[in-house]
Amino acid sequence: MSSTAGREDPPRTAGRAAARGTAPRPKPDRPPVWPGAPTPLGARYRTGPDGGAGTNFALWAAGAESVVLCLFDAGGRETRLPLTELTHEIWHGFVPGVRPGQRYGYRVHGRWDPWTGARWNAAKLLLDPYARAVDGDFTLPPEVYGHVRDWPDQHVADTVRDDRDSAPYVPKGVVVHDDDWADDRRPKTPWADTVIYELHVRGFTRLHPDIPPRLRGTYAGLAHPAALGHLRRLGVTAVELLPVHQFAHEDHLLRRGLRNYWGYNSIGYFAPHAAYAASGTAGGQVGEFKQMVRALHGAGIEVILDVVYNHTAEAGELGPTLSLRGVDNRGYYRLAPDARRYADYTGCGNTLHVVRPQVLRLITDSLRYWVTEMGVDGFRFDLAAALARSMHDVDMLSPFLAVIAQDPVLRRVKLIAEPWDVGDGGYQVGAFPPLWAEWNDRYRDAVRDFWRGALPDVRDLGYRLTGSSDLYAWGGRRPYASVNFVTAHDGFTLRDLVSYGHKHNEANGEDNRDGTEDNRSWNCGAEGESDDPDVGALRLRQLRNLLTTLLLSTGVPMLVAGDEMGRTQGGNNNAYCQDNETGWLDWSLLEQPRWRRLTELTSRLLALRHAHPVLRRRAFFAGTPQAPDGLRDLAWFTARGTEMTEADWYAPAATLALYLSGRDIPGRDATGGQVTDDSFLAVLHAGHEPCDVRLPGAPWAAAYELVLDTASEEQAEAPGTVHRAESVLRVPGRTVLLLRVREPSPPGSGGRDQPRMPRS
Repeated sequence: MSSTAGREDPPRTAGRAAARGTAPRPKPDRPPVWPGAPTPLGARYRTGPDGGAGTNFALWAAGAESVVLCLFDAGGRETRLPLTELTHEIWHGFVPGVRPGQRYGYRVHGRWDPWTGARWNAAKLLLDPYARAVDGDFTLPPEVYGHVRDWPDQHVADTVRDDRDSAPYVPKGVVVHDDDWADDRRPKTPWADTVIYELHVRGFTRLHPDIPPRLRGTYAGLAHPAALGHLRRLGVTAVELLPVHQFAHEDHLLRRGLRNYWGYNSIGYFAPHAAYAASGTAGGQVGEFKQMVRALHGAGIEVILDVVYNHTAEAGELGPTLSLRGVDNRGYYRLAPDARRYADYTGCGNTLHVVRPQVLRLITDSLRYWVTEMGVDGFRFDLAAALARSMHDVDMLSPFLAVIAQDPVLRRVKLIAEPWDVGDGGYQVGAFPPLWAEWNDRYRDAVRDFWRGALPDVRDLGYRLTGSSDLYAWGGRRPYASVNFVTAHDGFTLRDLVSYGHKHNEANGEDNRDGTEDNRSWNCGAEGESDDPDVGALRLRQLRNLLTTLLLSTGVPMLVAGDEMGRTQGGNNNAYCQDNETGWLDWSLLEQPRWRRLTELTSRLLALRHAHPVLRRRAFFAGTPQAPDGLRDLAWFTARGTEMTEADWYAPAATLALYLSGRDIPGRDATGGQVTDDSFLAVLHAGHEPCDVRLPGAPWAAAYELVLDTASEEQAEAPGTVHRAESVLRVPGRTVLLLRVREPSPPGSGGRDQPRMPRS
């Protein structure tokens, strides 16, 4: 316990004792516990009823028989303080003199009856579910399991209680200062203008040569000017951080000498992961995280957290007892009909029971904390369909979604769903309600298939390029409901996508069985790295095509850190346990001209997107004139220069052209004026052989100015080259052309209506 713990009787206790004539003195090694308050939950440093400072502790443990608060001093000595106050299933007490920096945990007493889901075991020190900082790491020796892990018959191991003390082997919670977020410089980037950059706090800076070694791989490292400079030069508006909640490493990884690198194994929903902090002080990660957020905000970049509220690191019935399982197993987790087992909609052994009010409170309290006290701007919810389940089925009127929709804090931040889980009916792309954006894997699949030559026709691609109206044009949703991505942390990097036809996950130690088989990749003629100059040139062209397609598409683009500079994982499409050079970003790639040029192209594309509202529309295309006698806002063309017919959408095709009209874009600027922009023609040619493309003539344009050509690193024609309408361009294989309309024809020649897209 802290040496600053209070030593005097509170006046109320002393008065009652004096009336009995017994006025006892407190023992020197045991501070008094006053009644305190049941709210807020967790450990909150504050002023006590006598005017002195101390900490209020409150823990929800509905079925427990008793709860003991355990304080630890710098040498690890434990002081146990029973919490005797119980209000609305919350055990609470105020300990005078306990200050920030104090390490603590709980022991919760109750029945041991795994057959009914009761798994209380007071021998196990438990992390406070509301702990705001964690000191130490999870190593998972046998002592941290509530059951006898080395029981000879593994089929009954989880039913035999283990009475060994786990306190020496588990991290402790840390009392921290309350500090409301007072910075008013949040970027508040509109959804339509958002460009997301998914990165790993540790991996992004671990090898950065311009960041001091002690800061690499930390929150402070991400806040360093060298890291911020790269983000600003690229032009991204938000970083989406892989999980930064305190997490634990799985036992099967530790036994193989590996670690959980991605962090999708949370155990502390209020605590920044301690291993990402350069600060060596207990609780120092909290302030360091806040400084990182302030630095990113100062650079105009929002912070979105990838959060894992669907399951915890305690896994299934054979997993460790670290926190929620020991607090109230039946209250926090979904149990199977056989209550000894867990309902698993996540593939990770357990699923939080979000329908229960206290679990819902845990999640929403956590979310609000990260917004109001840590300054973050939004969340991406891992396996969000699991959170949207009511009793069993996914329900878009579920308590979780309803609470988020009415919450005055959470409904104002960016909310992104990974719209699936592994349970029956878990695939819910396009189904989440307004306020939510979604990872659009149908965009990913269509773009990958088109550029590798595997699409049977271009119907699906047309929808994906223009905001996926077939998925999101309902309930007032907008094109920015679609988070478009070609790659994510889970799967091949962009470079590996064009270099490998098959996954190569042997380093994970699972005999290459892990990771998806559905990569939709193409190795361009050679598996893995190749010295063949033709293969190398084709791969670079494919990278340019994929990046250009992504950043010109309607919706919110998401890039993965390092894809802009050719990062590779050697064909590993599931690098979740590769906390090494495989998973880290290799900044030396920028010393090679080909990867530096790819980074420059990415920055150029983002600048183009930022400059032209027609590329980041706030409303779906209508395919009709948007003003009297105007041109349609969207038109589709074949390589022949003719408008697409219904039959063309169903015919095999490797070439597609789309005309994006910048006239009379729906929506108004900040002063109420009409938004107008240039008009563009984009030509996507995925065939291997060159193709003749006729540029559309009147009424669409009189001429076209070349903006971008992905055929080579140095464009075949210089930007600014002008081509007359109806002229024929020889487009090399595997190429994107972007042309700006010059000398548009006057209004009044908008032409006939046509089917915008075939019926899906």
